[in-house]
Order: sequence, then structure tokens, then C-alpha cells
Amino acid sequence: MIKIFGKTDRNFDSNGDVVIQPLRAKVKKEDNGDFYLEIDAPLKYIDLFIEDNIIVANTPQGEQAFRISNPQKTKSKISCKAYHVFYDTKNMVIADTNIVDKNCNAALAQLNSHTDTTSPFSTLSNITSINSFRCVRKSYYDAISIILERWGGHLVRNNFSIQILDTIGQDNGVTVRYRKNLSDISCEENWDDVVTKILPVGRDGTLLNAIDPTASIYISSSTQYAIPYTKTVEFEQDFDEADYPSQTAYKQALVDDLRAQATAYLNENCIPKMNYTLKANLEKITDIGDTIEVIDERLGIDVMTQVIAFTYDCILEKYTEIEFGNFQRKLSDLIGTITARSNTTSKELVQGATDEIWTTLGGSYVIFEGNQILVVDALPKEDAQDVIKIDSGGIKFGQNGISGAFNTSWAIDGILKPKNNEELADYIIATGSTDGWNWSKYSSGACELSAKLTIESTSVTWSTFASAFRSGQASITYPFEITDAIIEATMDTCGANIGWIAQAKATAATGGTLVIVRDGNTGTMTVNVNVKGSWR
Repeated sequence: MIKIFGKTDRNFDSNGDVVIQPLRAKVKKEDNGDFYLEIDAPLKYIDLFIEDNIIVANTPQGEQAFRISNPQKTKSKISCKAYHVFYDTKNMVIADTNIVDKNCNAALAQLNSHTDTTSPFSTLSNITSINSFRCVRKSYYDAISIILERWGGHLVRNNFSIQILDTIGQDNGVTVRYRKNLSDISCEENWDDVVTKILPVGRDGTLLNAIDPTASIYISSSTQYAIPYTKTVEFEQDFDEADYPSQTAYKQALVDDLRAQATAYLNENCIPKMNYTLKANLEKITDIGDTIEVIDERLGIDVMTQVIAFTYDCILEKYTEIEFGNFQRKLSDLIGTITARSNTTSKELVQGATDEIWTTLGGSYVIFEGNQILVVDALPKEDAQDVIKIDSGGIKFGQNGISGAFNTSWAIDGILKPKNNEELADYIIATGSTDGWNWSKYSSGACELSAKLTIESTSVTWSTFASAFRSGQASITYPFEITDAIIEATMDTCGANIGWIAQAKATAATGGTLVIVRDGNTGTMTVNVNVKGSWR
């Protein structure tokens, strides 16, 4: 049953203003993507198909509300693409709110309570990871997109309820066999990251034979193909040798961790990434996220996939198209990811953005227009929402159609800029712990260091400061050379004596001095030291 409700209705239990008999009504839903109703109806309903009225349609997840937008009239029918009421969030603004060290449920609740008009939505999340997000002058929709990017999870839209869940879908034992010459199913494959034999490399060039020279430096998968897929892969390892009783124990920990990371990587990448599109109904599918086992007879492999999109016929009450796979990449995902990265930044930003662009272009539509190239998510180009524009000035990314504003640009000078064309903020490119110092290096060349240093009185040359006090200078050494250093230091402990740091100053690129005053010249001291400067 398909019903029409008024613009401000929130309860859809009744039949609304009228129950209609449309000519066509199909719902398109994607995981963390589009959710809309395409509908054609006889002209007798033209007075009801007005901007912002609500159509409630039956879906596999129950009745869902879609808001009418830009209805089109022809000689025989009235048509529109009505987006789920979740997209009302695009018309709500959050001026400024700072989410600090909160789980996803608390983050959503804070956003929901800071919209410019009272939000009609309820929110919920079961994601417990802790994160932060300063939201300034963003639409509620954009803010939720950033929450998804930082906290992860799947967006669940149920009328005026917004949820972000760590897992969705069911496993009802659905199995699909894929073989050649099937007309109702197609497959998109990506073999770029396939590896069946790996040479893993860890911290400081550690290999799997670091402890036992006779051990193999390779790990192989039980899944093999006619030709080899062997790669060298480097893994990050955050280990401090000082935490281990011996160098042998330290190396053993590196090898064990390297083997575990390499095995997990191999298990994930021994089969290609594949998306299947089935243009037919499939029983027992309930929603996005449902598990489908694919027995791919061409490759001789079983692939566990999840439903990532579907089209549902609300009149026939069955699926007309189901997309399922072990990967998904759409133009809207690309633009959202690049925009979020331009706001959060990392040392892999530019390379990551480049990889995503070339991965995505193949699944979109490319239009050459002489002085520019457009990459769009739909044809004709006037119907597109997600757009990449390439011209002599660089690359621009937008989600407001070909004539709308572009959220992010990648200028010809190589600088990636977020909304309002602001330059990227400074970001950390390296951190570490060396000789008691904890340090961070920034892309701009700045650095920050902190340490709690132990200073023996015997290492200080003391002189009389006052009748009961002594003063002396102690040297400190940085873990690397620093210019324009500013040192701040405070006495932490001074044994049974009274003491303080009278002065802290940089004397060379390698270190500085602390002027110490204390009532006595024996005993061990600990000093808190913070340094800011430039490492390059």
C-alpha cells in the first residue's frame, strides 16, 4: 500500500490523506548511500504530488517515508524521485559543537541536540569506540557523514530514526552459484590487491627469520591460482625495545606480531574483490547487510558477500535487482572520503585520494567537454548528484550536481583544499620514543617533545646561591637536532629538599641547559621538560 501524507506529518500508522494506485514504484537503497523512491502515478493524483509532501511506501523493512521533490508532469502521468525523510538533515544546520572523546551514540545525540531547528529525529548507536569531532557550520547530513567516516559503522534509516550500527543484516543461508553465460547475474572483479604469497617486512626491516635463520621469510595461502601472486608488504609495528627484558625477547615479539599481521592480510586478500548484480528476486533476503554465499564456479572459490544495494518493486512486492559483494566503491563514497580526509589529514592523504579516484572512475560516466572533463554518477548529466570536474585549474569534487557548489578541490599546484578553499591544517607525520623523550614531528617542520628526566646531583657543578641554597646548571640532550627551540621545565621531585628550575634555555641544536636552585646539593632530581621547535 502506498499513501500520501502532509508535509509535517510524523506518524504514518493511518492511511494518510489518500491511498494511491501508482503505475510504477521502486525503492533504491544502498549501504551508507542512496535511499529513494522512484514513482509514476496517473494525473488524477497531481494535486497531491506537490513539493515536500510525503509518500509512505511498503519496503522489505516495513513502511518508509519519502519526501516528494521536483515532481515532473507529462501528458499521461506525474513522476518524481522522492528521497527518504532522512535527507531532511540536509536542510538543518549545526553552527558549532565540539564532540570530545565520546562514543558514537553520545556523538550522534550531541549533534541531534545542536541543530538550528528542533530535530524531529531520534538517534542510536552501539559503536563504543571513542573519537572526537569539532562540527562548525555544517549541515546535519554532512555531520552524520563525518561521524560515519570517523567512528565507522552502517547507517540505518527508519523513518525519523537514525542509527549507526557496527554490523547489520542476517545470515539466512542464502547461496548463489555463479558460472559463465548466466543472463540474470553479472560480476565486477578487482584483482589489484590479490596476493597468495607474501614476504612481510616489519619494523627496522625485520623478517620472519630474524630469530631462526632457517625459517622461511614467506607465508603462502592455501588459495592458489594458475599464476603466482607474490608481494612484499611492509607492516607498522609500534614496539619499544625498552619494554622487553632482552633484545632476543624484543625480536621475538616483532616476529610474532609480523606473522600475525601478515597472516591476517593474506587471508583477507587471497581472493579478488567482487561485486555481483542479480537482476531477479532472491528469497530470504531481508535488508542491506544480509550474507550471501557465492560459489564462483569460474574461479573455483567460495566468497562470503553482503548485500550492499537493492531495488525493490513496491507494487509487485519483490526485488528486481540485488547487488552483493565483498567490496563496494561508488562515486559518492569517493567524494565523501576525500572531503573528510581534507578536514582530518594524514601523511597518506594525497596518495590515498589518488588511488580512490582511479579506482572509482571505471564505475561512473565520463563526459569530455573540450575545456573540461566531468565524471558523474548518473546520465543525463543534469540528473547527476555526485560530480568530479577536471579542468586547467585542477580537480573539484561536489555532491550538488553539475551546477552546484564543489565541496573540495585539488589544485594544479598539488594542494588538496577542503570547503571554502582553506589550506590543509598541519598534521603529524611521525611520532616516537627515544631515550626517554616522547616526540611528534609535523608536516610543516614543527616538532613537540616531552620527557621526565632524571638528573643526578653529582652531574651538576654547584655554587652558592644564598646562605641555604645552591645553584647549578644541568645539560639536556634532544633525541634529534632542533632549531628555534623553546624549553619549558618544572621540578617534579627533589628528594627531601626544596628545589625549582630557575631558567631553561636552548644552547645548541642538540640540546640546552637547566638552571637549578635547591637547598642542598645531594640526591636525585626528576624534571618535567617540554620542548617546541623545528626539526627541519
